[in-house]
Amino acid sequence: MSMINWSDTLSVHVHEIDGQHQVLIKYINDLDDAMHKGHGKDVLAPLLEGLIKYTAEHFATEEKYFAQYDYPHAAMHITEHHKFVQQVLDFKKQFDAGTVGLTIPLMTFLSDWLVHHIQGSDQQYSDFFNKHGLH
Repeated sequence: MSMINWSDTLSVHVHEIDGQHQVLIKYINDLDDAMHKGHGKDVLAPLLEGLIKYTAEHFATEEKYFAQYDYPHAAMHITEHHKFVQQVLDFKKQFDAGTVGLTIPLMTFLSDWLVHHIQGSDQQYSDFFNKHGLH
């Protein structure tokens, strides 16, 4: 069973960004599935690395549009991105050192953060981008 299922409530009505959100959801679901199956670091590490790299690409896409369309809440939104990246990088450092593992609370944090971020902060730019012709 997937940890997160895509639905219209997660759509920001920007095709490119919705597609990226779906990829992020897949990474989280794949990580959760691997954790529950008891896969080791050899499986979990590349998935976690992929999630981190793809998250950076996704945030760069959003931030490109913030600048292109002069989104008025960009600074606050970018701060959220930076905080999340730092939390995940801190975890990755500990994971790589073998001091922490992938746990249900961590997976819950990742999935909750993504869903709340999409349904909260990201939804705030949806109408703004659509009004500027970004669909």
